[in-house]
Amino acid sequence: MSGTAVTHLTPEQLEFGLPGVLSSPQDDGVIEMLVVRPEENERLTPDSVGVSALLGVDGDHWSKGKYGDMPDIQIAIINSRLLELVSGGRARWALAGDNIVADLDLSQANLVPGQKLRTGTVVLEITDTPHEGCKKFASRFGPAALRFVNVGRAKELRLRGVYARVLQDGMISVGDRIQKL
Repeated sequence: MSGTAVTHLTPEQLEFGLPGVLSSPQDDGVIEMLVVRPEENERLTPDSVGVSALLGVDGDHWSKGKYGDMPDIQIAIINSRLLELVSGGRARWALAGDNIVADLDLSQANLVPGQKLRTGTVVLEITDTPHEGCKKFASRFGPAALRFVNVGRAKELRLRGVYARVLQDGMISVGDRIQKL
């Protein structure tokens, strides 16, 4: 998208789009994109990835030690409808940096800590570590988007996403179902 100006949404536009995000499936969603970050600010979007309890997402820079001793944040998951709303289009989804982009309700009411999810041949467990937007999120999607995913009810809805740990190693592919167990 080089050379293309990106317009960030206003708070009102973001609120207007919220009902679409909230209509995500609760029990049986789909993996829309996978993101591997070999180095900071580098993004690959493979069709499939290996995932392990030892390393998280194979080839991701977090698996190389940044958070290797923190299994509660092995895998970052974000809702595809939220990402579509804030990003300006699928071509910019990977900028969020989350490993799994899924059409699934990630809210606290739907996915309590300890909830298990199956996708591909992998079993994940939702952790209670909060996933919060940062300066990078604001620079990529706008300051209003950062406030939108971090303030008030957004925390309960987990608009910025959720972290999971790997319980069962395996493979995940774009198009795989992601289901509550």
